[in-house]
Amino acid sequence: MTRIITVPIWLVLCVSLVFFGYVQADIVEGSPGNYRELLKGLRPGDTLLLAPGEYRQGLPVHNLNGEKERPIVISGREGGPHPVFLARAGHNTVSIVDAGFVTIRNLELDGQGLPVDGVKAEGHAEWAHHITLENLIIRGHDNNQQTVGISTKCPAWGWVIRGNVISGAGTGMYLGNSDGSDPFVDGLIEYNFIANTMGYNLQIKHQRTRPDLSGIPAGKSSTIIRHNVFIKEEGGAKGPMARPNVLVGHWPLEGSGSEDRYLIHGNFFYQNPGEALFQGEGNIALYNNLMVNTHGDAINIQPHNDIPRAVSVFYNTVVAAGSGIKVQTRADKQAGLQRVTGNAIFAGIPLTGGIQEANVVDSFEAAARYLAHPFAPLGELDLYPKPGKMQGEPIPTSVFNAFPEWNQDFNGRLRKGNLRGAYGGEGVNPGWRLAAAPMPHDPRGGPVKRGLPVKPAEAP
Repeated sequence: MTRIITVPIWLVLCVSLVFFGYVQADIVEGSPGNYRELLKGLRPGDTLLLAPGEYRQGLPVHNLNGEKERPIVISGREGGPHPVFLARAGHNTVSIVDAGFVTIRNLELDGQGLPVDGVKAEGHAEWAHHITLENLIIRGHDNNQQTVGISTKCPAWGWVIRGNVISGAGTGMYLGNSDGSDPFVDGLIEYNFIANTMGYNLQIKHQRTRPDLSGIPAGKSSTIIRHNVFIKEEGGAKGPMARPNVLVGHWPLEGSGSEDRYLIHGNFFYQNPGEALFQGEGNIALYNNLMVNTHGDAINIQPHNDIPRAVSVFYNTVVAAGSGIKVQTRADKQAGLQRVTGNAIFAGIPLTGGIQEANVVDSFEAAARYLAHPFAPLGELDLYPKPGKMQGEPIPTSVFNAFPEWNQDFNGRLRKGNLRGAYGGEGVNPGWRLAAAPMPHDPRGGPVKRGLPVKPAEAP
C-alpha cells in the first residue's frame, strides 16, 4: 500500500528559501575594468575574486552587508600575484561605510606618498562591524604622521586584522577617534608585521561613553593583540612627535564597556629611539611578550587620558637601556590593582611600581649572562634563557587563569617549571628566530605555528 506523507506548505517554503539563499552565493571574477560595477551586486556569501593588475578607482565597501556564517569576501587569488590598488588624491583607498560581515584579503595597497589612508572606516559612517582584513600589503602611506595604514573613525566592533604587512606608514593602525568617540570594541589583531612608522605602529584610542547601537557589545569583552611584530628601528619621528610602538587607551569609565580589557600577548616589540615600546592605561593583561629597546624604555603603564586600573604584567622578557617595566598610578585611585609577576627584566632601571612578585631583575648590561644573544642584530638576536638562569621559587599563577593562553610561552609551548620570562624553556631555542618579518602562522588564524615543529607538551 502506498503511504502518502503530507508536508505543510510553510515547511516547503522555508526549505526552498534556505536552499535558494545558499545556491545564490556566487564567486564572481573581477578585473580593473568591471570590479566597481560588480561590487554593487554582492550579496551574503558572495566572493568577488579580483584578477592581478592595477586598480585605480579605489575599493568602496559601502552598504555591503554579509551575514555571520555567510560573509561577503573581496579577495585576490591565494598565493598568486596580488591585485594592486593605487591611491588617488582625496580618497582613502579602501573606504568602509555602514558595512558588516565583510572580508577583504590578498590585496596590495600602494599609497604612492599621497595624504590618504590605506583602509578607513569613514567618519561619516554610522558603524562598521565584523570586518576582516587579511594578508594585505600596505606600503607608501608615509606622506605625514597622520597618514594611516588601517584606520577606524566610526564605531567599529568585531574586527579581525590578521597577517597584514604595513611598512613605512605615518601611523600603522589608528583605531578609534582622538576625542574618545567612535570606539573600537571586541577586536582581534594578530600576526601582523608593522615596521618603521613615523608615529605609532598601533594605537587604540581611549573611549568615552559607549554609544547605544544595535549589535555593539554591551557586556564584558576583550580586544586581543597577539603574535604581532612591532618595529620602530628606523624612520620614527623625534622630539615631541615621537610615539611608542603601541599605545592603548582606557575603556569607558562607567557603564557599558567599563569592564572591557586588552589581552596583549606573544608579541615581539623591537627598538624605538624616541619613546617606549609600549604604553597603556585602563584594564590590561600584558604577558608572554619579548621586548628589546637598546635606546630607551620598554613598558610604561601610566596615566594618559585616565589611569591604569586592573593591570597584570607577567611572563615578559625585557631588555631595555632605559626603564624596563614602570607602573605609575595615582595613590587615591586604583592603587594596588597592578601586579608585575614572573618577568625577566634587564634594564637601566629594571622595575618600578606595582605589586612585584617572582621577577628576575638585573642591569641592562647583565642580559648576556642570562640570555643567549640579547645584543645581536635581528636574525641572530636570541632571548632564549641560558640553562639555570630563569629558575626560582614557585610563581603564583592562580590570578592568570582568567587570561587565554597564559601558560603558553612565546613559542606556543606549554610552560614547565618555574621559569621567568616569555620562554618556558632553556638552553637551545626550538622556535622562531626573531626577525624583521611576520611570525609564521596559519593564514586563517589556526593553531600557533612558530619555528620548528613543536610536539605536544605535557601540562605543567
